[in-house]
Parts: sequence; structure tokens; C-alpha cells
Amino acid sequence: MEIFFSRNVALLPEIGPDKAQLLKEELGISTYEDLLKHYPFRYEDRTCISTISDLNTAGIDSPLVSSGLQLQGYIVNLRKIEKGKKRLVALFEDGTGQIELTWFQNFTWVIKNIKPNVLYNIWSKPSLSFNGQKQLVHPEIKIVVNNQQETFSYIPIYHSTEKLKRNRLDSRGIVSLQKKLLKQCNMIVHETLPYYLLTKYRLITLGEALKNIHFPANKGILRQAQRRLKFEELFYIQLKLLKLKQIRVEKQGGKLFRDLSLFNEFYNRHLPFTLTNAQKNVIKDIYRDFVSGKQMNRLLQGDVGSGKTIVAFLAMLVIIAENTQVAIMAPTEILAKQHFHRFYTFAELLQLNVALLTGSTKKKEKEHILYRLKTGILNIIIGTHALLSDGVSFKELGFFVIDEQHRFGVAQRAGLLNKNQIYAPHILIMTATPIPRTLAMTFYGDLDISTIGELPAGRKRIKTQHYYENFRLKVFQFLKEQLSLGRQVYVVYPLIEESAVLDYNNLMAGYESISRAFPGVPIGIVHGKMDTLSRDMEMRRFEKNETSILVATTVIEVGINVPNATVMVIESAERFGLSQLHQLRGRVGRGSEQSYCILMTDYKLNKIGKARIETMVKTDNGFEISELDLKLRGPGDLMGLQQSGVLNLKIANLSTDANILEAARESARKIIQEDPDFHHSDNLPIYREYTRLVSKAGGWSMIG
Repeated sequence: MEIFFSRNVALLPEIGPDKAQLLKEELGISTYEDLLKHYPFRYEDRTCISTISDLNTAGIDSPLVSSGLQLQGYIVNLRKIEKGKKRLVALFEDGTGQIELTWFQNFTWVIKNIKPNVLYNIWSKPSLSFNGQKQLVHPEIKIVVNNQQETFSYIPIYHSTEKLKRNRLDSRGIVSLQKKLLKQCNMIVHETLPYYLLTKYRLITLGEALKNIHFPANKGILRQAQRRLKFEELFYIQLKLLKLKQIRVEKQGGKLFRDLSLFNEFYNRHLPFTLTNAQKNVIKDIYRDFVSGKQMNRLLQGDVGSGKTIVAFLAMLVIIAENTQVAIMAPTEILAKQHFHRFYTFAELLQLNVALLTGSTKKKEKEHILYRLKTGILNIIIGTHALLSDGVSFKELGFFVIDEQHRFGVAQRAGLLNKNQIYAPHILIMTATPIPRTLAMTFYGDLDISTIGELPAGRKRIKTQHYYENFRLKVFQFLKEQLSLGRQVYVVYPLIEESAVLDYNNLMAGYESISRAFPGVPIGIVHGKMDTLSRDMEMRRFEKNETSILVATTVIEVGINVPNATVMVIESAERFGLSQLHQLRGRVGRGSEQSYCILMTDYKLNKIGKARIETMVKTDNGFEISELDLKLRGPGDLMGLQQSGVLNLKIANLSTDANILEAARESARKIIQEDPDFHHSDNLPIYREYTRLVSKAGGWSMIG
């Protein structure tokens, strides 16, 4: 089976090397397996024949009309119209009424092949003509022979491209290829799931699923095929993740850290506030890992302002108490510096040594830092990806913290692991981007997950309001009131790479407008085109309350902590994703005063934009927001994984298939627990398929 499915698609009849190369370039289809897993994205229902009277009584937006329909009848009065746009028109009648057919091309073929008094099946999506009448443009036409219908009732529709369409590899061309391939592989498909899983979840066999995902006889068998293939896809992803975790736990030992002396000193004498129960529970999770003898690999997720930083610092003290070092890696210099200032304040109370290492660190200072790090003088090093450089070595690295993990690649994580050759350092990954449950199970399935689900006492909910452009004067008046109370304000403009010049002009125009509206008010500006020094200077001025309004792009999304800033105005809010809006909103509400987030939009909001704005106004729960964002944007977009190929799901959908995912994960967990090497005879199909998948190169092997 493996040899068959790894064959090049060029070997299929009527393909050849040129079309095979096109399929590879346009759709990433190289092998029989790739083609077979190029599933239809929708189906045209040919199970029933509608009538023109049905069509005439239905609205143009009704499901019957918008999804396309099949009619049976006769074509009459075919004629050519020269006036205006040249076209062929005819009437189609079925005994219940008439409807106009229109062609704008292929005139010769239509005139030659359309015959009177011949019964035709036609398929089309109705549209409105220029005079508002329903019409069928370029209908699909087939002669009905002895009243025989198609051999299958659902027509699969496949993604294609303009290049492929020009080479007769449109959806219809791909249908032809799938038929040829299925005919060849009918007797070769081996089952990839054990019989007991098929029975438990009432799944059809792989052979049945592959046949019916492409050419289903009815809706029922199509749903069964989809469910079977989704389960299999998610099951093997979970199996891989849990297997990775098992290998890591068994083979990658971690050093035991038990000393609580520094922890207790800081907790009892210097802790500036009372921890929430959620923070205490996470600290207990981490300490259990430290004393387990196994390497910790834990994801800590918590909303903006939930107190992840202090949890990380308290955990570090257990490591440092045993003369072992800690590293913290952040995705940007701004965030690294923010962490440095926070940790320096805490560490100074315990006379611990902390340093900051980034790409802009001066050579002489860098050499001094590296010497102190290598000799063990430094307890804590904070930095960007500069920490991964070959010249950075530790006396003994026992723990590293990665902030905003989704901004780092797998290779970068591995690079820091290599900084200790004796044992694997404990890892804590922190994110302020709440991760939907299904995405956490899939992308972070090899990690243990802790969540801080409550905000510190005294924090007030941020009031979020939505205003259209014509309410700008009212918004400006509100800002003046807040400024008169001594508060500070952020005004954020979108910055999207494809239109960076336009957005920059938009930002500068906004800055001038605000300067005119607030004469005498000190205003700062921050954007991505500024050099690091100028940007940091503007940030510091705002932090010191030397400027009252900060006009900025999304560079302030992370790494800014100004408790006195109580208002966040987000311009063109419809252009941001939900998670980004939530991150930006989290820049305010960091003090004890009431804070506000004002979303400014144009009147023309599309359906998704409207849903985002309504969600932001309704809730400040990051996990609710992330779940909706997953539905609106998809997992690849949400986590920045689309380009990496890490989450290249062929058929499963993490926003709608949560139940299937949970069943797949539980099944995989049980198998790893009871038969980790798949040696039991019942698990032979798993052994074969797992071995095959692991041996294959590509995105699948990168997960985790």
C-alpha cells in the first residue's frame, strides 16, 4: 500500500509530467496519497430534480436558489442577441413554467449541440439578469437517456487555480482523476485504525470513507465518511504528540529542585500583593514538576494582567536557591526590556544579579554579561533570540521561560535547550494570548497546561464602547475629561504590511488631527519605522507621564505597563483580529482606576467585523474571545501557523470538531498508556500507520 500511495501522480492516465508539475506547484499534490487527500470542499446535491415553479416561488437568497439546483425539461427558442453585450439566450420549460438560459461564450458549441424536443438535465446557480429577472447563466447540460440519472447523487467540488483550469484541471478535471485513482486503489487500501476503535465509535472502514468522501451516494454516508477521516487525522496527531511527551518524560530527565528558602523569603517579606487562588495553583503545579525528577514542559496561559510574571519569578527562586541559572526569552526588545525592569525590581530585594541581552547590547557590555553568565555570577539573564547565539553559554542553566511562545519556532526552542548538555532545563512557556481548548490540545498537545483564569483583586473590568466616525467629537470630549483627571490615553492605528505606506500616512494624519484637537497637551508618537532608540525614548516619556497621549501602531501590543493610562482608543477597529483587539485592550486596566476601551469604526462593517466589535463590547473574557476568533479566522491565521505548515489539517476543523478531537485524544492517551510501542496484535494497524507517518518528511513530523 505504501509503495502504491507514494507513486507520482504523473503515472495516472492522462496526466503526464507537465500536468503533474502543475499540480505540485499549485496545490502541493505530488503523490497518489496527496491527490486522494485533496478532499472536496463542498458538494452539489443532484439527488433531486426541482421545478421552475419551485424556483419562481423561492427568493434569490433561499438555500434552494443560492446553492444551485437541477431541472429537467426542454430547451426552446434559442436565439442570438447582438444588442448590448452579445449573448445567446433560450427558454427552458418543464411543464411548471419557463426560465431564461444565457450564454456569453461558446456560442458555436451551444448552437451545434442544443436540439429541440430533447429531454435535458440542467444544473446551475440562478442569478438575476440586468432587468431583475431570474436566469441561469452557462448551465451544465446533459441529455437524459431513458430517464437514467447520474450514478452518484452528490457532485464533489474541488479547489483549483486559474493555471490548473487553463490546463483542464478544474474541479471537473480533478473529479476525473479521483475516479481513475479510486478505481486503481480499491483493493489496496489497508485499514489504519484497530477494529475496537471502529466498533467503539461506529466508524466506517478507511476504504468506504475514501470512496464516499469523493463520491457519496447520499448525505448520510457522506457524514460518516467525513467523521471517519476527521477522527483518523486528529487521532494520529494526538498519538504523535502524546508519544513525544512519553519519550521526553522517560528519557529526558530533569534535575530535582526542592529548596524553598529564597521562595519563602520573598513570599513572606517582599511580595507586593496577595496572590490569587489561580496563581497559587499554578505555582503548586510547577513545584510538583521541579521535585518529580522529570523535565518540566509546561504552558502557562493567562489573560493580560492576570499575574503570570510574578508566578514565573517565584518559580525561578526555587532554581536560583540551588546556585542554578535562569533564562527568560521574549520575542521583542521592548518586551525583553519590560521584563528586565520588572525582574530587576524583584531581584534587587534578594540581592540577585540580573542582566539584559539583546541585539542592540553594546559589544563591551555584551562581553561583560557573557563572562558573568559563564562564571555563574549572573542568576537571571533576560533577552531576545540573541540568547540563542553560539557565544552565549551558562555555568548551569536549570530553567528557562519563553514568553509569547507562538512567536518562536521549534528550532529556536531547541536552541536554548542545548545550553545545558548535562540535563534538560525545565521549561515554562507563557502566553497572554488565550488559546482555544481545541487548539491547545492540538498544537500544545505535548505540554502540560496551566491556566490563570482570574484577575488580581482590585482590578476593575474595562468598559468597552463602540462608536462610529460621526461620534468623534463626543469621544474627544470624553478624552478631555479623562486627561483633566490626570489620566493618560493610547490612540492606536492599524498597521498591515500590505498597505504599510497607506497606514503610515493614516497614522500621521491622525497624529495631526489629535494635536489640533488637544492644543497644549503633550503628545507622543510610536511606530515601526522609528529606530529603537527613538521608540524607547517615546515609551519612557509616556511611562513617566511626560506625555499624556501616545499615538501608536500595534508596536504597543505587548510590553507596555502604564497603570495611569486608562483609555485605549482603537482606530479602524474592524481591521484588527479579535485576539489582537483583546491584547491591545489589555494595555489599560492595569491600575485601580476605571479604564475604558473605545472602538472607532466606519459605518460599512461586514458580518465578521460586526461580530468582532459586538464580542469586544460584550465580554472581556479572553478565552471566550479566542474561541470566537478561532471560528472567524481559523487556527492557522489565529496562531500564525498558516505559512509554517505545522497545522495543515486536510479535513478536520478545530472550531467545529471539538467532540471528535476529544474522543481521538482520549483514545490515543489510553493506547500510549497501555501499549506505548503498539506491540499488541490489535494495534497492528496503528503500528503500520504510525511508522509510515513518522518516516514521512513534512509538516506532520513538526507538530509539537
